[in-house]
Amino acid sequence: MFNTPFIVPVIALMIPIIAIVMKNWRHVQDRKMDLMEKSSTELTNVAQARIEKLEARIAVLERIVTDKRTALADEIDSLGISRIGSATPPRIDQ
Repeated sequence: MFNTPFIVPVIALMIPIIAIVMKNWRHVQDRKMDLMEKSSTELTNVAQARIEKLEARIAVLERIVTDKRTALADEIDSLGISRIGSATPPRIDQ
């Protein structure tokens, strides 16, 4: 079926070639994993910075909302008192 005198040298030459190819393939895979880890770390740092910035903005918005709520409640109360005392509805300026 196969001519055995040619199979032995072919296999003998294929073994080191396959070993070299596999070594290079493994090196490429290791390098790919290192690059993926590095980009993931950079992305995590960027995301963390963005989260901190958003948290700071939310804190400012919460402070504005809570400060305005009490002032708004006082304004609404004063409008209700003045409305009860007057027959004409208050004018809304925009």
